[in-house]
Amino acid sequence: MSARVAVSKLHGARNDFVLVDGRVAPLEDPIAFARAVCDRHTGVGADGLLLVGPSERADLSMRVINPDGSEAEMCGNGVRCVARYADERGDGAALEIETLAGIIHTDVVARGPVYRVRVNMGTPRIVATELGIADAVVVDTGNPHLVLFRAALDDVDLRMLGERMQQSAHFPHGVNVHVAVVQDERTLRVRHFERGAGLTMACGTGAVACTVAAIARGAVRAPVEVHVPGGELTIAWDGAGDAYMTGPAVHVFDIALDPCALGES
Repeated sequence: MSARVAVSKLHGARNDFVLVDGRVAPLEDPIAFARAVCDRHTGVGADGLLLVGPSERADLSMRVINPDGSEAEMCGNGVRCVARYADERGDGAALEIETLAGIIHTDVVARGPVYRVRVNMGTPRIVATELGIADAVVVDTGNPHLVLFRAALDDVDLRMLGERMQQSAHFPHGVNVHVAVVQDERTLRVRHFERGAGLTMACGTGAVACTVAAIARGAVRAPVEVHVPGGELTIAWDGAGDAYMTGPAVHVFDIALDPCALGES
């Protein structure tokens, strides 16, 4: 009989994840496990696997593995979920979490059924890229984002465009694609397509990218409420330094899984 794996299901603005603490029980093949456990028909179902591990440079580390087995540099909603998981297990309210995008600082600002976590997302960078797409801005927040400003969220077939942009020579490692609508000087409405996952209910790094692009255009001013399909995120950026995101982290359930049963028909 195979050893069961303890997993936690969490979400941040309905961007949902399966979390495994590799410090307790390392996964033999995290890529295969992510593909199986994220499947919404034969697994738990999630937008990604969060793999918590030890770190020599920070309090702990986080890997983000997409449902297709690819790995993301960072995940803003995911890191809030890791911060909640760690806080509830005694690691503390203020943490440094090592990611492929660098060390991310998180602070739990409210506890309860819905945690609120503030994240230092690092210094975003607008990238000069000539795509031939009107009102498009490329922003690097540790991972790549293409932001399209439109009059309405349904002005773009986001799934089709997102899939097409994964083949673009401008983005050899893929790109997250977002449609943003400026509602007023403090509010954005956004939809997301994430590489390796498809359409999602929220994307934390994407919300930061959309806010940065809108501030740079003079369309909004911080702090900005970003309305995503799964809820709201608050983004603050002074136009030059680090960006900060505050949003929810919700624990759904814990369960022990038999990896051999995942994916069986």
